[in-house]
Amino acid sequence: MQPRARNFFYLSVGMALGLSLGIAGVVLADKPDTLGKDMPWQDAQLLAEVLERVKQDYVNPVDDHQLLQSAVRGMVSSLDPYSAFLDGEDYDDLKISSSGEYTGVGIELSIQDDAIVVVAPLDGSPAAAAGIRSGDVIVTIDGVAVNSSSLADTIGRMRGKEGSIVKIGIEREGTAEPLLFSVKRQHVELHNVRADLPEPGYAYLRIAEFSDTTGSEVAAKLRELRKQNKAALKGLVLDLRDNPGGVLEAAVAVADTFLDSGVIVTAKGRTPDSNFEMDSTPGDALSGAPIVVLVNGGSASAAEIVAGALKDNHRATLMGRTTFGKGSVQTVIPLTADTALKLTTSLYFTPSGISINHKGIVPDIELPRDDAAAAAPNAEAPGSSRDDEAVRRALKELQLPTTGTHKAVSASLPIA
Repeated sequence: MQPRARNFFYLSVGMALGLSLGIAGVVLADKPDTLGKDMPWQDAQLLAEVLERVKQDYVNPVDDHQLLQSAVRGMVSSLDPYSAFLDGEDYDDLKISSSGEYTGVGIELSIQDDAIVVVAPLDGSPAAAAGIRSGDVIVTIDGVAVNSSSLADTIGRMRGKEGSIVKIGIEREGTAEPLLFSVKRQHVELHNVRADLPEPGYAYLRIAEFSDTTGSEVAAKLRELRKQNKAALKGLVLDLRDNPGGVLEAAVAVADTFLDSGVIVTAKGRTPDSNFEMDSTPGDALSGAPIVVLVNGGSASAAEIVAGALKDNHRATLMGRTTFGKGSVQTVIPLTADTALKLTTSLYFTPSGISINHKGIVPDIELPRDDAAAAAPNAEAPGSSRDDEAVRRALKELQLPTTGTHKAVSASLPIA
């Protein structure tokens, strides 16, 4: 290796993977204690050798950009299950999920038996207006066959500029020939909150996920329910089953809706920004009416923050099964080239000071697994909440005089 090339190699690797893959993987003669400030020179050399060997000897050609992107992904993903490097597409998806809105046709999709299947068109969406139905199989977009192994690719091709037209080819059971729908892309809002009155005076509120708009959606639904009931509500079933979490601030807003005082959540990390405490503000939207929160093993992250805050402040009774146990906070750090780093920066603690990470929250009232894990409806699904056995159990609990102040000693302790 030429001295100039060697110097460039040291400098590049020391600048965090900005190395030149054109440099051969030769054992270096010099042995500085560290490369840059903190990177051991042996590890940097090993990385360079591996990258060069892959580039030279792998069965298919691989370019520098692909190798380095993979190296970055592997480095971050090895930290924990929730940290990740987000490329442009992943970053866009995260921003859509967090904001609760995007420009597209409004279809919920899944992959079933190697096919892209419509789970449901969102209420009021362009897809619903065009006549696309649940169970339809998407086969083409703008005349080009879909990649049935890539949901992200199909979704990306249906999004686009507001007002533009996308032609969606569909196979429908009972129809001999494929159907072609011309759908105008529009601004679509993802509604994660559903509510109804399963019994006079008693409300049911389902939160499927926490986005930037969830707090305002909950407040609006409660106003609608009070108007529909023509009186103050006597109690609430808050359904957080299979809610994977989402935006921290949205969870705090929802908890604050039902709390008049007290801590909602605290967090501890290594930086000043990752250490914080969030407290409730005066004003309880239900004026102290009892709450039962339904949870199960799919209730995670932001959903656990709400459940923990209401439980520890003795504002609600938790019913169901032990929650997932994701007690960490991820911060999205924008990087260059429309990429970002989703990095675990804090562990959060419930108001009682307990970390639920890998433990979960034990409900006050445990339901049989079948009841607690029953498929909770998505936010826009039709049908009455009264059809759900767990909801019926919660309604009965609400009508007990002590509901909302239940203090089971065993329930205040997480389990392994």
